[in-house]
Amino acid sequence: MRRISILGATGSIGQNTIDLIRRDRDAYDVVALTGARNVAQLAHDAKDLKADVAVTCHPELLDDLRDALAGSGVEAAAGDAAICEAAARPADWIMSAIVGAAGLPPGLEALKHGTTLALANKESLVTAGPLLLATAAAHGATIMPVDSEHSAVFQGLIGEDINAVERIIITASGGAFRNWPLDKLKTATLTEASTHPNWDMGQRITIDSASMFNKALELIETKEFFGVRPDQIEAVVHPESMIHALVGFNDGALMAHVGPPDMRHAIGFALHWPERKPLPVERLDLAKIGQFTFRAPDLARYPALGLAAEVMEMGGLSGAAFNAAKEQALDGFIAGQIGFLDMAEVVERVLAKMSADQGLQNAQITLDNVADTDKAARRLASDLMQEMG
Repeated sequence: MRRISILGATGSIGQNTIDLIRRDRDAYDVVALTGARNVAQLAHDAKDLKADVAVTCHPELLDDLRDALAGSGVEAAAGDAAICEAAARPADWIMSAIVGAAGLPPGLEALKHGTTLALANKESLVTAGPLLLATAAAHGATIMPVDSEHSAVFQGLIGEDINAVERIIITASGGAFRNWPLDKLKTATLTEASTHPNWDMGQRITIDSASMFNKALELIETKEFFGVRPDQIEAVVHPESMIHALVGFNDGALMAHVGPPDMRHAIGFALHWPERKPLPVERLDLAKIGQFTFRAPDLARYPALGLAAEVMEMGGLSGAAFNAAKEQALDGFIAGQIGFLDMAEVVERVLAKMSADQGLQNAQITLDNVADTDKAARRLASDLMQEMG
């Protein structure tokens, strides 16, 4: 029986992971589940899966969690330190699905104990890729990518020599506004940005898909995880969302990973690796689909992609500044403080100022330095949004 934990259990990735676990309950011993404000869902899943501990990141909700778990035998805890403690509990496999930079410390804690970390928290690699990979290597831990695109690249590279790779193509649906006129984007509302044409995801990642900031993070993540040069990484708009990534080799061949837009495939691959096991996902009827379409991304529509290219070239702590500014700008858009297109402007200005003032490129990547950069970028982004408002 494999011991597993799920960090970020109440989000879409966490819930899809739990769906797979429930289908084969006898194979797993659930150690820890963590979540945010949805303590009712967290408690329900912890009781149902007989977890050892359930943790909310919000200390003020601890009493609510305890009440919901009363009589179940499941331990309740709260706060960032408690989440890191949960990540440190012995487990064979840990899903890292906490959203944002908050996922980095518990992910590092899990790796220090030599576990397999299924990484859905792309911000960990964006903000501190070298630190994450070095920690895994030092402790004999394994990182398995769970983003559908990076899982696809990983699968395309099985049995292949990374030195034979010429390029990696990451596909993007184009999000909610892929067919909108450019001049209309200025007036895009929160409701419109929160509806994805293909994927069923949380609000924040759905908005990030509409702005292509999600794809920008994935391009940076590709560089860090697979160790390829920025000029080897491409993005292409693929509205059908069925080809998740392609790997191009030095003989001109392209190896594509094709599957339905269902995160349980990437989760299941990471869960069962190195085996492949049956998964409850749709089997594609290619004749019915008829065709796949592609187009180059318009950088005027998706300025986040250009910013990602700058971050990949700069390196250092630029990814931490980029991600923090992006998260703060997203908060501003959700709160109605700034418009949809203003998010990219905020991130661009934060990067420009911090790279000039603080030398992000040459800074050492430590957890403290990442945290300091994160705080500084958030403060600067907040100040800029106040000026813009």
